[in-house]
Amino acid sequence: MRFDTIVRGGNVVTPRGTSKIDIGIVGEKIATIAPDLVAAPDTKVIDASGHHVIPGVLDVHVHLELPFCGTVSSDDYRSGTRAGARGGVTTLIDFAIPYAGDSLEMAADNWMKKAEGKALIDYTFHICITRWNEHKDQIKGMVYRGFTTFKEFMIYKSEGWQSDDRALFGTLEKMKEYGTMLLVHAESADVLDELISRHHTPELMKKYGARLHAMTRPNFVEAEAIQRVVMWSEVTGGQLYIVHMSTAEGTEIVKAAQARGVPVVAETCAQYLVLDDSVFGRDDGHLYACCPQLKKPADSERLWQGLKHGEVSVVSTDTCTFTRDQKAMWEGDWTKIPMGMPGLETLLPITYTHGVLKKRLSLEEMVTKLSTNPAKIMGLYPRKGALEVGSDADLAIIHPSSTRTVSCNTMETNADWSPYDGWDLAGFARTTLSRGDVIVEDYAVVGREGRGQWLPRSSAGLQ
Repeated sequence: MRFDTIVRGGNVVTPRGTSKIDIGIVGEKIATIAPDLVAAPDTKVIDASGHHVIPGVLDVHVHLELPFCGTVSSDDYRSGTRAGARGGVTTLIDFAIPYAGDSLEMAADNWMKKAEGKALIDYTFHICITRWNEHKDQIKGMVYRGFTTFKEFMIYKSEGWQSDDRALFGTLEKMKEYGTMLLVHAESADVLDELISRHHTPELMKKYGARLHAMTRPNFVEAEAIQRVVMWSEVTGGQLYIVHMSTAEGTEIVKAAQARGVPVVAETCAQYLVLDDSVFGRDDGHLYACCPQLKKPADSERLWQGLKHGEVSVVSTDTCTFTRDQKAMWEGDWTKIPMGMPGLETLLPITYTHGVLKKRLSLEEMVTKLSTNPAKIMGLYPRKGALEVGSDADLAIIHPSSTRTVSCNTMETNADWSPYDGWDLAGFARTTLSRGDVIVEDYAVVGREGRGQWLPRSSAGLQ
């Protein structure tokens, strides 16, 4: 067989195990995985010896160019996808959120326009249901159009995004009917609003500053909401996905639900694995405000255990980038901090360095959480998520131990800070391939913006 590209001699992670082997690529697809492949005179040969070769990472939870908290997140589809590529991410899933009065169709169109001509890597969208009475009859049409994952928020009433129990219950019924999946941001809105109201005084804000962000979001705010929506999944049979789970209590609820057959899976995010709420006591603690907020070291440890044992299926980022100037909008009032952090560029390095190198996860387990599980759960496998014959030639080549120091001055994100500034991390992509194209070479982005493709998905429930 004649190959366009051969990736030579790397430590290749496949679904059948890890071995030193070659990958032969023809066009956009993996054609062969075998030892000692023969290169034609015009075959591009990429030397991966001494490196791990893993499937391209899927970050299935990002927000690019999102209007939120009185501003717009600063990473768009150009900077965001360049950042992802440098971190070995070859597919991302954003959230198409309807603007005021918009249909689900209009929301999808709006987000498609954001990506067109800018995206370096492949992408698709979760469709957000924000007005149940109007949107419920539009879900089926979106499934036919190629969108099979939907999202509802249990908070953000002031943004016009909140879904109540009736909406959650009804949407999960439709997920069961169509063979699709509902993603839920699980926090208890009324209790959260009450706690915020009690603490929203000049005296307490002067005394505690950004620490109020954590003080008003105790673990039960997330745990109760997870418990409630798990109940709706259990009684409807609708597939449920808990986004950005941050607590030990939530992890235990998901574990128990899975044990009794509830169709629920959960993701956590890299920041919840390596940061804790002590950061809010720093002079720049407001930079770290995200939603849900960072928790305690014990929560991080339970999430690592959940990744190891299986109750946590995916690691994502919830990337929502705001600059220092945007974060400064708070002016001492924690309720006005734009909530979110950059993360696409560091997802793989954080998980590799603090998971694999610290022996919390094996290399194969990391690949499962960053690539294979996300692809399977989101309906993109086996096209994405595995190094298999016939799969897209999406892969990242990483050095087993060589580190690079995180600095916003050398990163692709538009953020002028990183939650990991100064950290030495292994796992940045020396080389990234997307559908056979080299888009990162020698740790630098070389790919052409606009080459990324939208990925339609299908549902067995509507076949």
